[in-house]
Amino acid sequence: MAILSPDPLRPDQQGDPASVANPSPGTRAPGPHPDAQLVEAHAQPMRAPGPARDHRQIDISFVLPCLNEEAAIGGCVDRLRTVIARQQWRAEIVVVDNASTDQSAAIARAHGARVVEQPVRGYGNAYLKGFAEARGEYLVMADADNTYDFAEIDRFLDLLRQGYDFVNGNRFTGQMARDAMTFSHRYIGNPLLSGLLNLFFHTGLRDAHCGMRAFTRTAYQRMRMRTGGMEFASEMVINAAKAGLRITEVPISYHPRVGETKLNTVRDGWRHLRFMLLYSPTHLFLIPGLTLMGLGFLALTLLLPGPFPLFGHRWDVHAMVLACLVTLLGYQIVTLGCYARFYSLTEHLDGERDPLLRWLDRFVTLERGLLVGGAITLLGLGLDGFVFARWLAVNLGPLDEVRPALYATTLVVIGVQTIFGAFFLSLLRIRKGQVEVGGRPANCQSGASPLSTADQSIME
Repeated sequence: MAILSPDPLRPDQQGDPASVANPSPGTRAPGPHPDAQLVEAHAQPMRAPGPARDHRQIDISFVLPCLNEEAAIGGCVDRLRTVIARQQWRAEIVVVDNASTDQSAAIARAHGARVVEQPVRGYGNAYLKGFAEARGEYLVMADADNTYDFAEIDRFLDLLRQGYDFVNGNRFTGQMARDAMTFSHRYIGNPLLSGLLNLFFHTGLRDAHCGMRAFTRTAYQRMRMRTGGMEFASEMVINAAKAGLRITEVPISYHPRVGETKLNTVRDGWRHLRFMLLYSPTHLFLIPGLTLMGLGFLALTLLLPGPFPLFGHRWDVHAMVLACLVTLLGYQIVTLGCYARFYSLTEHLDGERDPLLRWLDRFVTLERGLLVGGAITLLGLGLDGFVFARWLAVNLGPLDEVRPALYATTLVVIGVQTIFGAFFLSLLRIRKGQVEVGGRPANCQSGASPLSTADQSIME
């Protein structure tokens, strides 16, 4: 483990952050690393590190997850040590052995890395362990498969020193070697997942799943990472955006990996997509639910007086039954979305800067829910009363009042669900209040909305 004096910003690196993020015109084209002979597992090992040093002497921690990477890990550690010595950084190299069945851990130790064990396999589990063991103020993550050029790390650190909290590599705006990434990953998977992530969470990153990143220790603590699988990469970017971190990206080179890939295109792609949907109740629940509910209720209202002509057809009672179903389904999805949004707040899975969460916290109370739900229910029961009166008027004989009956049924169901939904949200608010009574959690913003007086009285 190399521990040397820190490298201050050089005069030519000071100034506008964008000038640092862009590579110089003379940046070499990707290809075999100049010291590719070190990639071999049996390369001449460097001197093993001495006793562990005080954490205050460490400025930078390089964390590399490792699962059966004996063909590559020695070269990765050697190149990192070379960069550290050249830049004169006070740094450590932490290799997280993720239950490897080969000689990866022994090779990493022999080449001078500090190896920590994580017996629970998983990309996220390895990083959670590694970051917990890291001692530097700046944390740098990268894969241990020789795909990244560690000589480019200084640009990440320069941006952190200039005030950014989170710096992400961009393999697509840098120089990507031939065969470094499969066609499906390069032109379908990564662009699609990065596009969805930006649509849902507005991160501004074009390569949201690049494995080479750097951030401050404070930024890592604010991100509150949890997941243990490949979705860890998505969670980090999402939580960085939700925490309001200053995020940027820098073009990097990307090389073919050494050794067997651990990625499974379908499984890992689905895990990223699943995580993004679960972390975005607005897109998973609220937008589809409101769309269905709005269209269904519009159709119900248009069909209430009688058949409605549209597209050359007369839409009648059968279409109204379908509209009733769509309206109720949409409202059910909307209420689930509200529950999910508020649950994400009570469990601190989401930032408290979210406008919808602030609105729910401020205006959606048990009493207001009871009033609104009760009013809708009474309106529906009133329509049912009208139908019943018409039935009495014909001495309980044949009756053709299907349209108002369907409309009334829809209103009653929505009203009753609103009443009980208000009770359920109040239960979630009690949970939120219990967490905050002893002190606001570290990741909560100072401007978050407090519990309403009504909900405080429930807790008492």
